[in-house]
Amino acid sequence: MTAYLFTDSMTMLRRSFRRMRRYPSLTFFIAAIPVVLLLLFVYVFGGTLGSGLGMPGVSAGPGGAAGGREAYIAYVIPGIFLMTVAGVGQGTAITVAMDMTSGIVARFRTMAIARAAVLSGHVIGSVVQAILALVIVVVVGFLVGFRPTTEPIAWLAALGLLALVAFAVSWLSVALGMVSGSVETASNLPMILLLLVFLSSAFVPTASMPEPLAWFAEHQPFTPITEALRSLLFGIPLRDNGVIAVAWCVVISVAAYIWALRLYERVPAQVSAV
Repeated sequence: MTAYLFTDSMTMLRRSFRRMRRYPSLTFFIAAIPVVLLLLFVYVFGGTLGSGLGMPGVSAGPGGAAGGREAYIAYVIPGIFLMTVAGVGQGTAITVAMDMTSGIVARFRTMAIARAAVLSGHVIGSVVQAILALVIVVVVGFLVGFRPTTEPIAWLAALGLLALVAFAVSWLSVALGMVSGSVETASNLPMILLLLVFLSSAFVPTASMPEPLAWFAEHQPFTPITEALRSLLFGIPLRDNGVIAVAWCVVISVAAYIWALRLYERVPAQVSAV
């Protein structure tokens, strides 16, 4: 059974890769929005929002202030990475919804295919697409002044955490795409992920928020994930953020996997008349 699951998943993954090759602009577009936000936050708001942040290893701003644009680049870049991953999740939900509405999933249900393979093909393809989009964002980040201050092993750990986040978001997006009744609905449901990134410590410290909103920001998944990425990239004490971030990813992945699989089982098998 494991061998069938692996081979069937690879077949579905090749299907996802063919779609990526057919629409290469999709990966670029997914990265374009975070890039635009990065440039906007850095060059329009960065000089003001970065004042007083005092990011480790970042030079002081004009007049010797412990902040400025350089500090805000370091502060905001983890949030931009998460925006990129969330954008890939939106594309995944749309793709799954297209499969659902076109009837191909119902046809797959009639074939001797491992039931998780159809879904895992989407997920693995989405993780690969997220990494490709992140490469584009990182390149632009370096051009505008992003300079991690830790050792390469910490950078690899940050990449591993982002891949884990992409895996969790992809499974959740697959479930959202299956539960959507149309492609239009599927394009809107994952927007909650982008909202959660904004309502975290990705762009401003939670201490600057009103108390109820600050409490919510501190207890939702993207704040510990953001703080863990900052620690891995800029040497800030990790504390328990790493464990909490990984725990959130595991919980979301398992819950979304079970949800998506149950939705897949409810799809009626299409019986060919030929």
